[in-house]
Amino acid sequence: MTDGPSYGFDTLQIHAGARPDPATGARQVPIYQSTAYVFRDADHAAALFNLQEVGYIYSRLTNPTVAALQERIATLEGGVGAVCCSSGHAAQIMALFPLMGPGKNIVASTRLYGGTVTQFSQTIKRFGWSATFVDFDDVEAVKAAIDDDTRAIFGEAIANPGGYIMDVRAIADVADAAGIPLIIDNTSATPFLCRPIELGATLVVHSTTKYLTGNGTVTGGCVVDSGKFDWAANDKFPSMSQPEPAYHGLKFAETFGPLAFTFHGIAIGLRDLGMTMNPQAAHYTLMGIETLSLRMERHVENAEKIANWLEADDRVTHVTYAGLKSSPYFKRIKDVCPKGAGALFTFGVKGGYDACIKLIDSLEIFSHVANLGDTRSLIIHSASTTHRQLTEDQQRAAGAAPEVVRVSIGTEDADDLIADLDQALSKATS
Repeated sequence: MTDGPSYGFDTLQIHAGARPDPATGARQVPIYQSTAYVFRDADHAAALFNLQEVGYIYSRLTNPTVAALQERIATLEGGVGAVCCSSGHAAQIMALFPLMGPGKNIVASTRLYGGTVTQFSQTIKRFGWSATFVDFDDVEAVKAAIDDDTRAIFGEAIANPGGYIMDVRAIADVADAAGIPLIIDNTSATPFLCRPIELGATLVVHSTTKYLTGNGTVTGGCVVDSGKFDWAANDKFPSMSQPEPAYHGLKFAETFGPLAFTFHGIAIGLRDLGMTMNPQAAHYTLMGIETLSLRMERHVENAEKIANWLEADDRVTHVTYAGLKSSPYFKRIKDVCPKGAGALFTFGVKGGYDACIKLIDSLEIFSHVANLGDTRSLIIHSASTTHRQLTEDQQRAAGAAPEVVRVSIGTEDADDLIADLDQALSKATS
């Protein structure tokens, strides 16, 4: 549906990538539970392996159900293509893989999901990569952190756990001036609330596990390619601009133009890293996306009501929700997330660490889980769970201090959620 009329978001979230099955007429995208696909003849097989023809070879690389999801997410994000994979963490490595090499680095926001901080500060060292963490509210500090070996800038549109909103346009300008891509994790915002590519991002990554699927059933990730970056503008990205030794000397940028990154992600990334999304997961996520806008509207509506209630409560020390007029990020909403500030934020509880633990144990509707973006309201104490591996200074920089809890507000009745928080706060602070 990308070549016809300009359809609205609500139409695209249902129809993009979905066509009646040519064999059966099935209207919903089938689950193609197959590892391999029969070639028409030897020439057809050779053409597919040479990337001269687009088609299906082996489900580690391509699968019709996953392909439908890739097209849908790319369309909603305004990209030219996408590569789905097994998790959000896998998507981050997939995004960096064509860009990096031993001794190269990225500049990353200090306000990131704790698992991402660990992946960037520890795990990527095993590849010979490194990360410099910077407060992205300080644009000059971001500029100063870039050196000759920097290959990307990475941030979250709406940061987990605090719900802080990043000035995507300002950081995109820094990336452009340095001739490097900006990678935006849009998991917490989704393309309904934020369109990072329109704000200058080169690549967008998602944990499709979260809001895109929306029901806590499957894990998955996605990398969306804007198609707007000139990979051959300098010699920083040889995997894209120079003959690729892992694919008989093919020059991806020269051969595939705007789709170079997408093809590299499939032909090299999925082929060699093998972080493949399974077709059943893709099917669940396709169904989830059909109601994305409806869910996000309710998520935001509930979050605004609950955050305002919490801010007025004497048992709460502070609330980080960017949708509050008191938030330093409130003014960014109209430029970055014009349809709302999302439904993820933290709040402090009087009594500190111990009160946070008692609050969580006293809730009845909220689920205590290590997830976000579900239709169910969720809560977690980040400092003792998702951000446990970080130092206290790192926890505070990420918005996960020991005295705060993170909430992901669901789509239940907001008054019921407030009543649940009310009774739990009474027990936690008595």
